[in-house]
Amino acid sequence: MGRTFENRRQQIMKRGDRDAKAFTRCGRQISMAVKASGPDPAGNAALRRAIQNARAANMPKDKIQGAIDKAAGVGGGADFQEVLYEGYGPHGIALLVLCATENPTRTVANLRFAFKKGNGNLGSSGSVAFMFDQFAVFRLSPEGLDRDSLELELIDHGLEAMVDGQDDDGKPLVVLRCARENFGALQAGLEAKGVAVVSSGFEWVAKNTTSLEESQADEVIELIDKLEQDDDVQQVFHTLE
Repeated sequence: MGRTFENRRQQIMKRGDRDAKAFTRCGRQISMAVKASGPDPAGNAALRRAIQNARAANMPKDKIQGAIDKAAGVGGGADFQEVLYEGYGPHGIALLVLCATENPTRTVANLRFAFKKGNGNLGSSGSVAFMFDQFAVFRLSPEGLDRDSLELELIDHGLEAMVDGQDDDGKPLVVLRCARENFGALQAGLEAKGVAVVSSGFEWVAKNTTSLEESQADEVIELIDKLEQDDDVQQVFHTLE
């Protein structure tokens, strides 16, 4: 996602809102991983990844364990499913909205309302997904990292790109991308090198991005912010530079 977008977004979003949303998102990732393959991280790679991401979001340990227990049947828990929705925001910016929901009918209604209010429109399946590629993504701390050496060594493990990124507080990160099917190979390469991963997962990356004037970009960011306020929304991917 473009640096312009990230900088403007940080100015608009509040830290407390980001934290609360991050905890909800992480809790649902944990729930879906547990429901799919059980509550033991040792035998559940998706759960290990979800816990790693929750820690990166500073989710308290007791909340992480609580999410695992709830999904495992200790106190009940909803059955969430992952659904990808597509649409356009203002000024022709394409949006992919990844959701985790136990009620798709409610989710669609909420998204359609948000798109309409934000001068966009919710599209049908396939309407904008062709503008994106899906990658496995790893985020690393740049501290003490020999980027050139690491990049050369990880090419044999499927690395396709190493780019600069940042977290929600604007702190620098190194972002690695590879094909989805090479997630395990790249993860193994990082583990062999003893490189600590801040967070990882799968993301949709725009093939081409669009630059807008600041006021127009703010309209798009406000829609994205509105979408992300919905508890069902996990992530929003876009073509804004």
